[in-house]
Amino acid sequence: MAQNSFASKIGFILAAAGSAIGLGAIWKFPYVTGTSGGGAFLLMFLAFTLLLGLPLLIGEFIVGRSTQKTALLAFKQLGHGRWTIIGYLGVLACFLLLSFYSVIGGWVLIYIGLGLSGTLSGRSADEFGEVFGNVVSTPEIAVLGQFLFLLITLLIVLRGVEAGIERMSKILMPLLFISFLVLVVRSLTLDGAMEGVRFFLQPDFSALTGESVLFALGQAFFSLSLGVAAMLTYASYIKTKGTLNRSANMIVLLNIAVSLLAGLAIFPAVFASGLDPAEGPALLFVVLPAVFNQVPLGGFFMVLFFLLFAFASITSSIAMLEVVVAGVTDRLNEKKSSWTKKKVTVTAALLVFIVGVPSALSFGLLSDVQIWNGRTFFDTMDYLVSYILMPTGALLTSIFVGYIVDQRVLKDEIETSKPGVKLYPIWHALIRYVIPVTVAIVMVSTWITT
Repeated sequence: MAQNSFASKIGFILAAAGSAIGLGAIWKFPYVTGTSGGGAFLLMFLAFTLLLGLPLLIGEFIVGRSTQKTALLAFKQLGHGRWTIIGYLGVLACFLLLSFYSVIGGWVLIYIGLGLSGTLSGRSADEFGEVFGNVVSTPEIAVLGQFLFLLITLLIVLRGVEAGIERMSKILMPLLFISFLVLVVRSLTLDGAMEGVRFFLQPDFSALTGESVLFALGQAFFSLSLGVAAMLTYASYIKTKGTLNRSANMIVLLNIAVSLLAGLAIFPAVFASGLDPAEGPALLFVVLPAVFNQVPLGGFFMVLFFLLFAFASITSSIAMLEVVVAGVTDRLNEKKSSWTKKKVTVTAALLVFIVGVPSALSFGLLSDVQIWNGRTFFDTMDYLVSYILMPTGALLTSIFVGYIVDQRVLKDEIETSKPGVKLYPIWHALIRYVIPVTVAIVMVSTWITT
């Protein structure tokens, strides 16, 4: 295996940002916003991201870099063996998350193929809806897409941190931003676009429900890969001292920027096309192709966007698989097992594929199978990870960092610059009091009312 460390600070930031951005900001954020109140949901998401997500991100960075250990060993080193449960929850969450995340990643790969073949050219929004329906409901296509997405993820993880993860992130993340800017400019110039801008930016708090608040909290954690030990694992690969708070600030700002760009690209186009903003998971795959068809060289830009979107998705899937592999490998090394990291990686990817097949079939062959409260297998996995495991992991991590980790370790990791000295008291109060209380209240109140 290649060296398991980042060669540069910018490489770490872009890799971590790639892990955070992926499908969370580009695919999930717009459709959850569309089904949860528009501008009011956006404000809740921003508040949770800045007040809860950012401090927790710094906390995960501290646990990872201070121990140089991954999920299953880091908590044990800083606390007590029983806190290893947080690491196990993180590994489980990443495993389940990747099982259905790879399904959407597969859709993106299929759309690249359709774009290259010319199948997506010259169609109306209604026709794009039919195309998407055929892609997700045809078992062979859905499962093949999922398999190819996981295969690409596997091959990159096998190359290691610096040669695989860091190198890809340095090239692809800047290209994704440029592609999004082109898309936003075109979307905003469509007739009727301003109605979509108002929906996205103008709060209507009457549209919020208790479940919407939980979704905003879950989206803040989902979009930053928090509560699943992904950021902790990446931070364990940092070999030099540096300002963790500055890296965290940059990652959060990049994540918010892409989320806003996604909203400004999609919602103006939704209203200009007369579509429903509450379309759901299909939103991205129906609206954006329709917009690209109205742009000169639209077919080229459509393929380019989905190609970059696929790579952004893969940077997130890399982080999930790396968490599972690194955690299991560390545990096996403790037991002096003969299993190599390569063997663990291949086995983990295969198991993720098998567990993810029912999610891939949830829009066709298994569409009538309900697992939990009327949800399909896909929706059940999404809800379990995004709104139960992630908030629970975040809650336990904040308690661990705020009350269990020695404050000398916390200060040593944060106070590497003068801004960090001023930051520490505020950060420590948020991680110790605000985050645990807020997350617990939102989770409990939602479970009571829904």
